[in-house]
Amino acid sequence: MNAKKPASRRSLKSDLARVDAHAVTAEEYEELPELTEEMLARATVNKGGRPLSANPRKLISLRLPADVIERWKATGPGWQTRMAERLGKVR
Repeated sequence: MNAKKPASRRSLKSDLARVDAHAVTAEEYEELPELTEEMLARATVNKGGRPLSANPRKLISLRLPADVIERWKATGPGWQTRMAERLGKVR
Protein backbone atom coordinates (compact mmCIF):
# COMPACT_ATOMS: atom_id res chain seq x y z
CA MET A 1 0.00 0.00 0.00
CA ASN A 2 1.24 3.45 -0.80
CA ALA A 3 1.80 5.35 2.46
CA LYS A 4 1.58 8.74 0.73
CA LYS A 5 -1.82 8.10 -0.81
CA PRO A 6 -4.80 8.35 1.58
CA ALA A 7 -7.34 5.54 1.49
CA SER A 8 -10.49 6.53 -0.38
CA ARG A 9 -13.93 5.51 0.76
CA ARG A 10 -16.13 3.73 -1.71
CA SER A 11 -19.41 5.41 -2.44
CA LEU A 12 -22.63 3.64 -3.30
CA LYS A 13 -23.86 6.84 -4.97
CA SER A 14 -27.14 6.30 -3.13
CA ASP A 15 -28.95 8.33 -0.50
CA LEU A 16 -28.97 5.65 2.20
CA ALA A 17 -30.54 7.94 4.79
CA ARG A 18 -33.55 8.44 2.49
CA VAL A 19 -33.77 4.71 1.80
CA ASP A 20 -33.61 3.86 5.52
CA ALA A 21 -36.29 6.45 6.33
CA HIS A 22 -38.76 4.98 3.79
CA ALA A 23 -41.63 3.05 5.34
CA VAL A 24 -42.96 0.29 3.07
CA THR A 25 -46.72 0.46 2.58
CA ALA A 26 -49.16 -2.41 2.10
CA GLU A 27 -49.64 -1.39 -1.56
CA GLU A 28 -45.92 -1.75 -2.19
CA TYR A 29 -45.98 -5.28 -0.80
CA GLU A 30 -48.82 -6.15 -3.19
CA GLU A 31 -46.66 -5.07 -6.16
CA LEU A 32 -44.05 -7.71 -5.39
CA PRO A 33 -44.40 -10.93 -7.38
CA GLU A 34 -44.79 -14.22 -5.52
CA LEU A 35 -41.67 -16.37 -5.56
CA THR A 36 -42.29 -19.69 -7.26
CA GLU A 37 -40.28 -22.91 -7.21
CA GLU A 38 -39.39 -22.27 -10.87
CA MET A 39 -37.94 -18.85 -10.00
CA LEU A 40 -35.88 -20.34 -7.19
CA ALA A 41 -34.66 -23.15 -9.45
CA ARG A 42 -33.37 -20.61 -12.02
CA ALA A 43 -31.58 -18.55 -9.37
CA THR A 44 -27.79 -18.49 -9.42
CA VAL A 45 -25.29 -17.31 -6.84
CA ASN A 46 -22.64 -14.90 -8.05
CA LYS A 47 -19.72 -14.94 -5.64
CA GLY A 48 -17.97 -12.00 -7.27
CA GLY A 49 -14.28 -11.25 -6.94
CA ARG A 50 -11.50 -12.06 -9.34
CA PRO A 51 -11.64 -15.23 -11.41
CA LEU A 52 -9.31 -18.01 -10.28
CA SER A 53 -5.95 -17.89 -11.97
CA ALA A 54 -4.65 -20.88 -13.92
CA ASN A 55 -1.22 -20.09 -12.48
CA PRO A 56 -1.81 -18.57 -9.01
CA ARG A 57 1.02 -16.74 -7.28
CA LYS A 58 2.48 -18.06 -4.08
CA LEU A 59 3.73 -15.92 -1.22
CA ILE A 60 7.37 -16.48 -0.25
CA SER A 61 9.91 -14.59 1.79
CA LEU A 62 13.09 -13.67 -0.06
CA ARG A 63 15.97 -11.63 1.32
CA LEU A 64 17.74 -9.50 -1.27
CA PRO A 65 20.50 -6.92 -0.87
CA ALA A 66 19.14 -3.39 -0.38
CA ASP A 67 20.94 -2.07 -3.46
CA VAL A 68 19.27 -4.70 -5.67
CA ILE A 69 15.82 -3.72 -4.40
CA GLU A 70 16.56 -0.02 -4.84
CA ARG A 71 17.68 -0.57 -8.45
CA TRP A 72 14.44 -2.41 -9.22
CA LYS A 73 12.31 0.23 -7.47
CA ALA A 74 14.09 2.94 -9.46
CA THR A 75 12.65 1.43 -12.67
CA GLY A 76 9.21 2.72 -11.63
CA PRO A 77 5.79 1.26 -10.84
CA GLY A 78 5.34 -2.41 -11.66
CA TRP A 79 8.88 -3.31 -10.64
CA GLN A 80 7.72 -6.44 -8.77
CA THR A 81 5.95 -7.74 -11.87
CA ARG A 82 9.00 -7.05 -14.04
CA MET A 83 11.22 -8.80 -11.50
CA ALA A 84 8.90 -11.84 -11.49
CA GLU A 85 8.95 -11.93 -15.32
CA ARG A 86 12.73 -11.79 -15.34
CA LEU A 87 12.96 -14.58 -12.75
CA GLY A 88 10.50 -16.64 -14.81
CA LYS A 89 12.80 -16.48 -17.84
CA VAL A 90 15.64 -18.16 -15.91
CA ARG A 91 13.98 -21.58 -16.10
